[in-house]
Amino acid sequence: MEKQDMMLTNMLNMDKGEKEGEREKGRAEGPGDEEEGTQQENGRLTLADGLSEKGTKSLSSGSGQQVSNGFNTSTPQSPKEGPGGAACSGGTASAPGSGPGATVPPGGLRTLVVQQTSLERPRETWSKKMDFLLSVIGYAVDLGNVWRFPYICYQNGGGAFLLPYLLMAIFGGVPLFYMELALGQFHRSGCISIWKHICPIFKGIGFAICIIALYVAFYYNTIMAWALYYLLSSFRPTLPWTTCSNSWNTANCNRYMSTDHNVSWSNSSTSPAEEFYTRQVLQVHRSEGLHQLGSVSWQLALCLLFIFTIVYFSIWKGVKTSGKVVWVTATFPYLVLLVLLVRGATLPGAWRGVVFYLKPDWQKLLSTTVWIDAAAQIFFSLGPGFGVLLAFASYNPFHNNCYKDALITSSVNCLTSFLSGFVIFTVLGYMAEMRQQDVGSVAKDAGPSLLFIIYAEAIANMPAATFFSIIFFLMIIMLGLDSTFAGLEGVITAMIDEFPQLLSKRREWFVLGLVCVCFLGALSTLTYGGAFVVKLFEEYATGPAVITVVLLEVIAVSWFYGTNRFCNDIHLMLGFYPGCFWRICWVAICPCFLMFIIISFLAFPPEVRLFDYHFPPWTTFLGYCIGVSSFICVPAYMVFYLLNAKGTFKEFHSSTVPLNAPSGFIWDQDQRGGRGQRLKPSQSQETSIHPSIFSRLSVVGSRG
Repeated sequence: MEKQDMMLTNMLNMDKGEKEGEREKGRAEGPGDEEEGTQQENGRLTLADGLSEKGTKSLSSGSGQQVSNGFNTSTPQSPKEGPGGAACSGGTASAPGSGPGATVPPGGLRTLVVQQTSLERPRETWSKKMDFLLSVIGYAVDLGNVWRFPYICYQNGGGAFLLPYLLMAIFGGVPLFYMELALGQFHRSGCISIWKHICPIFKGIGFAICIIALYVAFYYNTIMAWALYYLLSSFRPTLPWTTCSNSWNTANCNRYMSTDHNVSWSNSSTSPAEEFYTRQVLQVHRSEGLHQLGSVSWQLALCLLFIFTIVYFSIWKGVKTSGKVVWVTATFPYLVLLVLLVRGATLPGAWRGVVFYLKPDWQKLLSTTVWIDAAAQIFFSLGPGFGVLLAFASYNPFHNNCYKDALITSSVNCLTSFLSGFVIFTVLGYMAEMRQQDVGSVAKDAGPSLLFIIYAEAIANMPAATFFSIIFFLMIIMLGLDSTFAGLEGVITAMIDEFPQLLSKRREWFVLGLVCVCFLGALSTLTYGGAFVVKLFEEYATGPAVITVVLLEVIAVSWFYGTNRFCNDIHLMLGFYPGCFWRICWVAICPCFLMFIIISFLAFPPEVRLFDYHFPPWTTFLGYCIGVSSFICVPAYMVFYLLNAKGTFKEFHSSTVPLNAPSGFIWDQDQRGGRGQRLKPSQSQETSIHPSIFSRLSVVGSRG
């Protein structure tokens, strides 16, 4: 027995030496990857070999893995308590004995059960399935669903726009959404470290995603600060944006909705809601443009500080805490939308807005602009490419049905956009009725102005205006909070997974530092000209950069990692293979879908304008520099990776294949043919084992 134990230990050492030699010869890893690989290779192995009727004998050479031999094991075994009372949890792998000298014991094939006991803290998981679903829905359903979709819909043919929107969702948005959920759930990693399992040379994509997420945090939370300012201003008997007698009003202020029919209106006239937004909240009249932003507004700075305080205490402990917060922040907006929909439907002239919103103009479908807007809207609405879906899915159980989750959440997102259109246009119809104008004249503004000027003015002229104003702006804040939780969690998960030794036990301090960086980065958006900075970031920092990053992500997964391998991964998790539709979308349609958006953006760059300020030409160059500053991480890391690679050009292939088998890969050694194949992983923690171990163990370990 002692001789056999020594042989088993020697063969494991030989296999370890071979793997180290292969890595030194052909695979050049980045600093983070090399450190993690060294930790895996220096792990301790515990082999347990024995007949089932004689119990289990353990041979210790020290690890996080335990290998035990038994009989007739065809299904993964539940975690059992090991020697000394220590619980052993992990994956199981069947490996029937094979080899020239192997003998099959009576009663069945030899089975090798592999279990892993991690030396690191176990990965956090969602407390409930609904925590995950609400978090994803809260992330996908953001402010763009409320202000951007209704405007784009009526601008591009009303009801006719729904056709290209649905087609782009089915063939582009949902497949990308499904792909990211499946990748995150299978590899259980953030957007940086996941690439060592997919295609190491593309690891720069993860760093680019993190930079883009920071850019979003710089300006997106400022919009919530504006909404908080409105919310605090709503606790008055008379809303301040209903009168022209305030200190910030000008001589051009006139009430559109005034009952005094003698009020004259000219092209230079402004509404009290517009002046409150531009002169009191933003104070843009005190800035000359991007070249002279002015001072920081201390009122907005305090509002933003309060917003980031909420964000910090919602995410500092991980998904266990944020998963509870989203039960309020993700559900409350739907309650408010339903209340506003019912209230708007009862207003005079509401039907005019609904007709304007849904009346189809089929001639619009012949314009490429409609299809460009549909593709961009569904992409930015569902939100692949920001690292959030990868991070959220990585906290799921391995066998969670991410396919069903993708369909549910993407459907809810699209339906919410459609519902928001009714909420907005019933009120716009009411305003058109009161002003005796066309709905198109009222709905000429998009973006934040639609919420903070037009909708705010409509609410102010409703009965119970204070109540509706409070719940409306509270809804805006909660929609923004969900997206901020998700965006920062994507960065946090990515960095902690990439640098676990440094950050895993210091999460609270790291989150605090990240929130402080975001607050400092947002200071430029709090100046008197901060609205111009917000517009610049919105147009250039996220648009083309994130689409290009997702294009490279799809290419890396579908063409380098391989669609067949990816579909096998999904089969391991869900028990079924994705159909031909999904394969075709990932390989061909999604790349074309993304290329279409990128080319359209480059061929028809948007005209950047805010209020009466036209952005000067140099801001276009500045905007492209901001976008490139994140995307440059992709080619930069490729160069870094290749410069640090060792070996011949033939061995360059190692940079385009996974460095090791991802967690979840276990192997079954066919007794006759000696061919390894993937089996489903254990219900508990998975491990990756080199298949050559089984071919050797089966020779020595099979005894009658």
